[in-house]
Amino acid sequence: MKNGTMAPSFTTARGAASRGITFRGIAGGVLLALAATCALTTPAAATTAATVPTTVPATATVTATAAGARLHWGPVRSRGGHDGYATADVWITDFSAETFVVSGTLYDRDRHRDHCAYIRARFHYAGGGTGWAQPRTTCAARGGFRLSSDGEITRVDVKVCVLDRARRATLSCYADPIKAETVANWPR
Repeated sequence: MKNGTMAPSFTTARGAASRGITFRGIAGGVLLALAATCALTTPAAATTAATVPTTVPATATVTATAAGARLHWGPVRSRGGHDGYATADVWITDFSAETFVVSGTLYDRDRHRDHCAYIRARFHYAGGGTGWAQPRTTCAARGGFRLSSDGEITRVDVKVCVLDRARRATLSCYADPIKAETVANWPR
């Protein structure tokens, strides 16, 4: 076998890694080992190498699903104030994940320049007890946020408020409880 027939399969795997696709777990390792074995043992490696790029994204999807499925909870909006409100588009991981993550986009819909959007999460742990994530704020029209727990949880209360920077106080807060049994049968 010539070196020229081996190069496309390794270049394809290296190219996939440089595009941000990570190979995690046993499935990713098996896929790379299979691609390398096919490239080294058969003269028809060019046809085998052509199937590798279509398989890599599917493996990446399986790995992401195993790590924790993302569910769209939807918008959580503060109560209206005199000049506007704050809202968050919330995504959550599966409750069976070791570290539960609440993420999404936070929107400041208050026209007052000293009012900002504020979000915070209170986690109810499976072993008992609660804990608060550090709050996130944005005074821009929108900004991303990511709040994570320190362990497995059964419930999270997502609190969205308007923050008055001058007084350092939260206004018009609304807390939306998200429970494991509520999202247990949601489609993935």
